[in-house]
Amino acid sequence: CTNRLPSMPLVGSPRHGPPLKLAGRAQRRPPPRTIAPKCDISSPPARLTRRAVSAASLLLTALPFPASSPQLPVASASETEEEVGGGEGGAPALELERYTDQDQGFTLLKPTSWPKKVEKAGATALFQQEGKGSNNIGVVVNPVRLSSLKDFGTPQFVADRLLQAEKKKESTKSAEVISTGERSGRDGLTVYEIEYSLDSTRGGMKRIFSAAFVASRKLYLLNVAYSDTEEKPLDKQTRLVLEEVLHSFDSV
Repeated sequence: CTNRLPSMPLVGSPRHGPPLKLAGRAQRRPPPRTIAPKCDISSPPARLTRRAVSAASLLLTALPFPASSPQLPVASASETEEEVGGGEGGAPALELERYTDQDQGFTLLKPTSWPKKVEKAGATALFQQEGKGSNNIGVVVNPVRLSSLKDFGTPQFVADRLLQAEKKKESTKSAEVISTGERSGRDGLTVYEIEYSLDSTRGGMKRIFSAAFVASRKLYLLNVAYSDTEEKPLDKQTRLVLEEVLHSFDSV
């Protein structure tokens, strides 16, 4: 009988079915495609600096907010001590002045002798005592999907989450909530206030005053840190001044 060649598809006509396998050759898989990561300016940095993050940073970590974490400074325990004033031993009291950021939409009182630092990435505004960076006031503003902090929880719940994040840090020796509160700001705005003590290997014993509110789909965080050691505990007059700073934080 006559051998018949198998019918071949016409040139240019589409072929159906699985791909052809070439005899005697191992089928090679295409190399995996390398996809460059997308740049997202709102993503938090992969690594934190050696300095401990502030209460504002920790609150951003504790709360499910899509925002980058600010890194406000915390001075080392060996930092040079300097008398600030406001003490009960005759030192002059801290004088306050109004600071307002119309572009970001917040206002607060700050010590007149604490200049503004602009070189700290992540901080919308940062004020430090000269010669003692562990005494500082920091503000950070980030976009959120909430219309109020009440959508997340109570002041005590926020404080608990904040302390949980604080205690997870290796540098933290102890952290304890002192008080939590809620007040009304401009046009009935809900403002949460949290005070807690922090003892760490990076900065020693400090007293932290934090305030937070949400306005125009933005989270506003205030962090006031002040040294509170056994040798030089936070005196009553300075505390009253720092509380005044805390209560002055509001929207404009």
